[in-house]
Amino acid sequence: MGIKMNNAKKLRLFFRLSWETAPSYIILLIFQTVMSGGQVVMNVVLPKFLIDELTGNCEPRRLLMFGGMIVGSNLFFAWFGRFMKRHMDVQNPYVSQKMEQLLGEKIMSLPYIRLEDPYYLDLKERAAFAFTNQEAMLNMIMGLAELLQKGSTLIGLTIIMVTLSPVLVVILLLLVGIMLLLQKRLSVSFRKINELILPINRRYGYYVNQAFSNDMQKDIRLYSMADMLGERIEWYNRDMTKTFVRFHKQEGFYMGLYSAINDLQAAVSYGYVGLRVITDWFGKRSSLGSFTMYVNAAVQFSANITAFGQAVIRLGQLLGYLDPFMELMELPDEQEVQQGVEFHGPVESIVFENVDFTYPGSEKKVLKQVSFSVKKGEKISVVGLNGAGKTTLIKLLCRLYQPQSGRILVNGRDIMEYDYQSYMRQVAAVFQDYRLFAFSIEENISCLVEGQNSGTVEKLISQVGLSEKMKELPQGIHTLLGKEYDEKGTEMSGGQRQKVAIARALYKDASMIILDEPTSALDPLAEAEIYENFNELAGGKTAFYISHRMSSSVFCDKVLVIDAGQVADFAEHKELMKKEESLYRRLFEAQAQNYE
Repeated sequence: MGIKMNNAKKLRLFFRLSWETAPSYIILLIFQTVMSGGQVVMNVVLPKFLIDELTGNCEPRRLLMFGGMIVGSNLFFAWFGRFMKRHMDVQNPYVSQKMEQLLGEKIMSLPYIRLEDPYYLDLKERAAFAFTNQEAMLNMIMGLAELLQKGSTLIGLTIIMVTLSPVLVVILLLLVGIMLLLQKRLSVSFRKINELILPINRRYGYYVNQAFSNDMQKDIRLYSMADMLGERIEWYNRDMTKTFVRFHKQEGFYMGLYSAINDLQAAVSYGYVGLRVITDWFGKRSSLGSFTMYVNAAVQFSANITAFGQAVIRLGQLLGYLDPFMELMELPDEQEVQQGVEFHGPVESIVFENVDFTYPGSEKKVLKQVSFSVKKGEKISVVGLNGAGKTTLIKLLCRLYQPQSGRILVNGRDIMEYDYQSYMRQVAAVFQDYRLFAFSIEENISCLVEGQNSGTVEKLISQVGLSEKMKELPQGIHTLLGKEYDEKGTEMSGGQRQKVAIARALYKDASMIILDEPTSALDPLAEAEIYENFNELAGGKTAFYISHRMSSSVFCDKVLVIDAGQVADFAEHKELMKKEESLYRRLFEAQAQNYE
């Protein structure tokens, strides 16, 4: 199901995303690395001329010039290094947060069905893990900067070393090649270990989060679950420790070989340079300045070529970590997938034609040959047993899913042919698992920054029955929901929160409104209040109710009865009650008995 990209393609995508995220940061980073490489080369070359001058003519003007150049360049590079470090220390967290924001925006823009597919849920988790646990994106930027810096330094040093001995350069490159092979083997081992650790770490993180979750504390204390949670966390901890022990044994073996070859490389480099330069010096074929330059060049060449090789291996490893992120970023957005004809609204008619739907990874059909039609302004109650397919039907209408077969027509056109954004402007919904956020009550209703709403929030607050609650709050609708970020925030009951969610749906002023279990957290009196005011709240909008409380059907124009994914009945409440053996009548009478 996944698409594997080669490293070249991943690098191109990485550069594009990095440039889109922080172009000025990338430019400064490149400039800094080139300057760092220039400093190394300057400190190798300039001392040669100073030493040659000291051991030769010793002309004061030239001594001052070369000495001034060495001191001046080092002072400049030291100042520049500190300036850039301070700037980068400020920029690094910003870039890291921008990268996380990029990931979050991508997840929010994906087709909704992806987020209920187990493969893509796992892909999302692995992409987030690369960010939060490994900081792979930021490390990738820094790694590329290091690669550029070492590469630019090596170009200058290689030119110097080739003038001494091309053979030595070839020998050093061969030894470095062996070291890189060892590092690559170690990198592959680490990547395999990481793949083993990731699922263990996710489970470990789940149980640790449960132990810290405020929502879980009542159950943990009431049922004495602390020991069980602690043992599970300890079990996964031991599992991770065993896995890392195996890796560290391999690491010790490879790093031992690596250190031995590194020492051999240094010995060959220094020994050859020392013998060659001393021989040339005694033979009057080179100066003391040249001797100093070649020794410094050999030291820097050995260190930089090793670091360059390590950077290459590390980048390959980081690209491996970023595989899930790259794959996720390449997925088409909802808008890209669902561009089409502009939908100007309002909703005049809705027709389901033989609609079938099956969830990803499942073979069981949730909806089977569903067909019905709704006119503008009708209020439809959707009822049925749990798992019958009621919410799925509504999600199809909201274009969160797409039918496997059949069509859903709005105003005579397949809804998948409409431009996604223009269609969604005509749809408002409150689902069972709705969410409110740590914004003000006004912002939660308008979904706009404080003060930008159209002035209807107060009216809606009154219509849904929250006026008295707002009077209790010193800041009224400007009060923050929850106390996590503001002690002056308010904690609302389940019913009050649900009223805020309903007000949000009404504020959108869409021509079709959907309430999926809109009163599940309300008591019967509050429920009756919502239903009694519903016609006024919804006005001429086309509306769908999903409710287990059959009293909602009495207020609706028609009742759509879903049984095992099929339409069992679709008629007015009175007509359905005339059918003695119908599912609807049995459900209605069974519930009515509970209220007697």
